[in-house]
Amino acid sequence: MLSRTAANLYWIGRYVERAEFTARLLEATIRLDSLSARPAGMGAWTSALAVASAAQGFKATGETISPMHVSRYLALDENNPSSIRSCIQTARSNARAARVALTREAWETINRAWNNLKGRTSTGGTQATLNLADQIKAEARGFEGAINRMLHSESYWFVKLGSIIERGEATARLLDVKYHLLLPEGEKVGGLIDRDQWLTLLQVVSARTAYHMLYPEGLKPWLVAEMLIFRRAMPRSLVATADEASQMLSAIAGAIGKQGQADRLARRREAALERLTIDSVFQNGLHQFLLGFIRDNNELDAAIAEQFRFT
Repeated sequence: MLSRTAANLYWIGRYVERAEFTARLLEATIRLDSLSARPAGMGAWTSALAVASAAQGFKATGETISPMHVSRYLALDENNPSSIRSCIQTARSNARAARVALTREAWETINRAWNNLKGRTSTGGTQATLNLADQIKAEARGFEGAINRMLHSESYWFVKLGSIIERGEATARLLDVKYHLLLPEGEKVGGLIDRDQWLTLLQVVSARTAYHMLYPEGLKPWLVAEMLIFRRAMPRSLVATADEASQMLSAIAGAIGKQGQADRLARRREAALERLTIDSVFQNGLHQFLLGFIRDNNELDAAIAEQFRFT
């Protein structure tokens, strides 16, 4: 496979995953702010920008933080490279360049998502924004299904690898921001708003039902952290994404007959996570651990690009 094609496939995976995650984040923020029994207010939207690594970019627009402004920036702003619109547009460009490596179904899913977005200039009101988020989630699920039905060869492995790298970073950023999110004045840890924030976090990663199945004792922040870090059965957990990244790299190595630095880094990260427990993570600092995971994830991303000559 040409390096250019491999790069296109890898970034299709990353951008579709990022678009879906942002749609989930937007939906959860709306529910936390306006549909909760105790609305979280502008703090929810500030948090959403932080999770999406978009706080500085939004600040540069000069707009005030409000549901309308932040929703539009995260969903449709052409100058935000991580907006849903930008992600789908870039994924489509990469898919068009790698058209021969994708099935018709995979291409049509991305193309349809772009056609539904390209003419939009506003997210509309609350319900219209929720409808947009649902639409993007549905298209992302359709794309994932199309990819899973492809021949499991290099094309499949590179798309999956990109989505896994993106997924791990998103989970780590989401967990880190919630851990440091300040509650509104007068609210207490363990109170209604704190509980709503943790439930919203679980909703973003589609894990509310899974959490209650695994932990019948009720909602506890350290158990949410344990699930999103160490539970292999949870597809968005850090351990699960680390394991799957290693598996995809091993599959590619088996096809081309050689391994490289990316394979070694992926195995090293797997081994490091295997030695940890949730107690040791909290003893040494959850924030420090999550920053370390994001740093390692970025290092692995760079190693993948170098090993397969993406640039």
